[in-house]
Amino acid sequence: MSLSEYCDVIAAIATPAGPGALGIIRLSGEGALEYADRVFRGARRLATSQGNRLHVGLFMDSDTVLDQVVASVYKSPQSFTGDDTVEFSFHGSPYILQRAMEVLVELGVRPARPGEFTQRAFLHGKLDLSQAEAIADLIAAESRTSHAFAMQQLRGGYSQKLSALRSELINFSALIELELDFSEEDVEFANREQLKNLLHSLHQEISQLAGSFALGNALKKGIHTVIAGQPNAGKSTLLNALLNENRAIVSDIPGTTRDTIEEMINIKGIQFRLVDTAGLRQTIDSIEQQGVQKTIEEINKGVLLLYVYDVTTMTPAEVMHEVEGFVRDGLHVILVGNKTDLLASAPEPFYAQQRFVSAQNGLSLDALKEDMYVWASAGTSSADAMVVTNVRHYHALISALQSIELVQQGLLDHTPTDLLASDLHSALDAIGSIVGIISPNEVLDAVFSRFCIGK
Repeated sequence: MSLSEYCDVIAAIATPAGPGALGIIRLSGEGALEYADRVFRGARRLATSQGNRLHVGLFMDSDTVLDQVVASVYKSPQSFTGDDTVEFSFHGSPYILQRAMEVLVELGVRPARPGEFTQRAFLHGKLDLSQAEAIADLIAAESRTSHAFAMQQLRGGYSQKLSALRSELINFSALIELELDFSEEDVEFANREQLKNLLHSLHQEISQLAGSFALGNALKKGIHTVIAGQPNAGKSTLLNALLNENRAIVSDIPGTTRDTIEEMINIKGIQFRLVDTAGLRQTIDSIEQQGVQKTIEEINKGVLLLYVYDVTTMTPAEVMHEVEGFVRDGLHVILVGNKTDLLASAPEPFYAQQRFVSAQNGLSLDALKEDMYVWASAGTSSADAMVVTNVRHYHALISALQSIELVQQGLLDHTPTDLLASDLHSALDAIGSIVGIISPNEVLDAVFSRFCIGK
């Protein structure tokens, strides 16, 4: 994808649809200032203005004043896209904005495609591909944690570290390629021990990043939290209490909940996707059986399990017997002993992560929320914590790991140099695809097409 394909002037409305106090139209490209001067009437021409300046004037529709505007001028290369850019701030009338776009298009400006401004910034080297993707994540952020992850990635995040390690690997790859040119002389230019050490460092770094994806993706989209347990344990009551609203039907009749109920809750900036489920029990009711199967499926997909049990009817041994059937890597379990208001004395804990509550009376619900928050935020509160939330990055990291492991095994097996070189190239391509150093046009198009128009 060459820059020559992106030299025309583009424009787009950069503010949300609907009436508002302000509406912004952004123009960018070679000649953007000249196009802007054809519609702007102010104290001076925008094309002769210094960059990073604001100008008050009129936006003209032929000989008619469409609106009084503020024109913000950003000159190449000191702009977001790297091209000359003008942003017109209008009053936020949908009619004004739409008519202004029509005027610009009539003059020859092209409406921008989704994400095209950010794509141009990437192509001009203003930011790498992972930083470009972080902009989309920043716009879509709905919680403090998703905002923090997007900002971390926008500032460079793990892409800087991967780029540095990749540069070292390129040096070894070049030496390996040089050995191929002298294959008949049986010489080694690349120090195998140094290469082994670098591959070990790369493998550790990439493994850690790939391992962070499960929690990072959950934090970004809302942690998949399953509320499960036997019938009448108080699961729906707990859901209602956590949400502080009557979302689920509560009844003393066992098997009331037969399908899943899903709601979002925000605890100190972290989104939890709560899923209330059917009670776990053996039943001959075919509909209830489907509900139980759905419960098991949700637990298998979940990241956090709130296993709710009635402290007045279940023994610790019974609780542990049922929970042990769901324990797996990637699932954190919090035992929630419910109906403690019916006990004469406080029960004794018997599990590492456990909270005794009364969902009916609200007893210890704040403590339960704190347990959920502390677990979710563990390992991500440090400014140095690198967390992967992008699924494309995750797959690229896994691909890089596989290629690195092939090179490591090849060094142990004294694999021919040409095969080592091939696997090294595969590792470099996978790492490079994260920051856009090597990336086919289809990948770029897929990345930027999910942006909103005007960004």
